[in-house]
Amino acid sequence: MDVAYLFYEGDKITVPMFDFDNGLFRRLAQFGFWDKDHGCFVLRYRINANQYRIIFADRPYVEVGKDFQNPAISGFFGRPWGREMPGYTLSEQDRSCMVSSVPPPDIFSSYWTERLKMELHSRKYSPKTITSYIYYNRDLCRRLQKTPEDISGDDLKRYLAYMDMVKDLASSSMNLAISAVRFFYNNVMHRNFTGEQYRPRQDKRLPGVLSRAEVDQLLNNERNPKHRLLLMLAYSSGLRVSEVVTLKKEHVDFARKTLLIYGAKGRRDRLTLLADRAAAFIKEYCIRFGIKSWLFPGQAGGHLTIRTAQNVFEKAIQNTSIQKKVSIHSLRHTFATHLLENGTDIKYIQTLLGHSSLRTTERYTHIARRSVLRIQSPLDNTTE
Repeated sequence: MDVAYLFYEGDKITVPMFDFDNGLFRRLAQFGFWDKDHGCFVLRYRINANQYRIIFADRPYVEVGKDFQNPAISGFFGRPWGREMPGYTLSEQDRSCMVSSVPPPDIFSSYWTERLKMELHSRKYSPKTITSYIYYNRDLCRRLQKTPEDISGDDLKRYLAYMDMVKDLASSSMNLAISAVRFFYNNVMHRNFTGEQYRPRQDKRLPGVLSRAEVDQLLNNERNPKHRLLLMLAYSSGLRVSEVVTLKKEHVDFARKTLLIYGAKGRRDRLTLLADRAAAFIKEYCIRFGIKSWLFPGQAGGHLTIRTAQNVFEKAIQNTSIQKKVSIHSLRHTFATHLLENGTDIKYIQTLLGHSSLRTTERYTHIARRSVLRIQSPLDNTTE
């Protein structure tokens, strides 16, 4: 749209935003605020001719319902400036900083959001995947300031370049964005322009792993019983953080010494190990704290959140002398590595971890101690 419209309503001016460029958006941000519910900018005070020229540059505009009787100078977020605030004009750097803090408007409409959500639910995608797919499609339109109908293959490339060059996101995040956009345009809008987009190669980084002494230090330094059990199960059973926080008392089989992981990644149930030490701790923990359902109840009546569990691990690490770059997911890596070093068959480890491919499990052979695996460097066999 080449023509902008200004609607005069009492003491404010509204400027609807459709497919305007980012430059116009940022100039409008100097004199008003974004009304997300109505998809328009609101200018609280009347603006003068010079400010019109700053905002619209060479773009033609139409004024609807203008009243010339009581003009007033517009201000940034409602603050008057210029002649009404002598000596208080923002510098170019300060104005640029202020404008850049205003997020671009959300133009991925509620109609397309509901259509995408319905299509995902009809295929029984997980709630986490649904949230991610909606987010990336909305973010694509917001960043490029284009409606879903106007997005092209080149736009997707620009968005992925932004994710890499500006956000410095991992290839896994970029691949998730491609999957989200591809699903929406192929299955909801029935447009096939995403097939030509190559996926970035996955980062092949080795996972962080703790030694047995470091695991002991981590657990023994944690004095909160709830937190200690959470860390203990994440390590001793090789659980993802999303799996450990959703454990229920009924998932624990003391007789068979197993844990049932219900609805894990890929909506697959699986059984994994229950250590004797963890079983004894769970029995005492449930009696002492009256646990009936969730093993790790949260404050809102449900289970502990993933972010809270991550904070538990981060604080526990701070109370140790461990300097490694690790996360709570490293306890799962450590579980697999220690099993491999103990001589456990790698296919059994694959089953315990719930990996669909053996190649995923095989990466632990790269970090297991070579002395335990009886691998010797040829240099050690040479004679002086």
